[in-house]
Amino acid sequence: MANGSKTKIALIQMQCGTDPAANMANAIARIRDAAKEGAQIVCLPELFRSQYFCQSEDHANFALAEEIPGPSTIELETVARETGVVIVASLFEKRAAGVYHNTAAIIDADGQYLGKYRKMHIPDDPSYYEKFYFAPGDLGFQAWPTARGKIGVCICWDQWYPEAARLTALRGAQILFYPTAIGWHPREKKKFGAAQYSAWETMQRGHAIANGCYVAAVNRIGHEAPAGGDGIEFWGQSFVVAPGGEIIAQASSDREEIVMAEIEWKRVDEHRTHWPFLRDRRIDAYSGIEQRLID
Repeated sequence: MANGSKTKIALIQMQCGTDPAANMANAIARIRDAAKEGAQIVCLPELFRSQYFCQSEDHANFALAEEIPGPSTIELETVARETGVVIVASLFEKRAAGVYHNTAAIIDADGQYLGKYRKMHIPDDPSYYEKFYFAPGDLGFQAWPTARGKIGVCICWDQWYPEAARLTALRGAQILFYPTAIGWHPREKKKFGAAQYSAWETMQRGHAIANGCYVAAVNRIGHEAPAGGDGIEFWGQSFVVAPGGEIIAQASSDREEIVMAEIEWKRVDEHRTHWPFLRDRRIDAYSGIEQRLID
């Protein structure tokens, strides 16, 4: 449980360039800015140290990966210790030669590395060729009791799966953080853009309502085409949802911003008591959910 009745969280919506060191420096500067504004938990976007390299299948991109814990977590541990904030950082993990993961590291407010979550659902779509780079996560869905509250973390494509949100909430998470890299294919934006964005937002609001918790999705901004072609226009609009499903803070679509929101822990208890979805789950009737299809 958090120390106190309220906690301020911050989402770092940022543009990611081609220089990992510059991206890290930008992220750290914004973490410090958020801390000065009172943030106690800070979450960075998915794979923030680089541009979104999964737009192509290129073996050279494996050079971007690192061990976790490793250089980036060591650097962020120092920042967490100095600022007193919990940090959620999405990184490209090199587990072993030939085995890589899309991983989020969780660092407590005293600089202690608490552990990591490996992205469970790995997409393979045009310009999102993640199966080429990442093995599916094998650490399960987790929640961490940080100094500022009990949090859960999933990553981007995970956010489309109610099972992921539910299992993370069942572990005790009161906030679900989703580091994200999502955007439009420029040629599709006019026809499908509004519907695609609406679906993304609706899913996160649904997770909050169904699980009686806060949901925080942090995205990057900017147009990136590291492999040439049309690239991806990342739509930003990072946001925080309260347990009732209302959006309580949201960023623009095209600017670097720190999205701040105040978490009222009692709202989690109130929502789960007044809307007792967890109580009324028919756990005796869900056999088959673990199967691909039921004939």
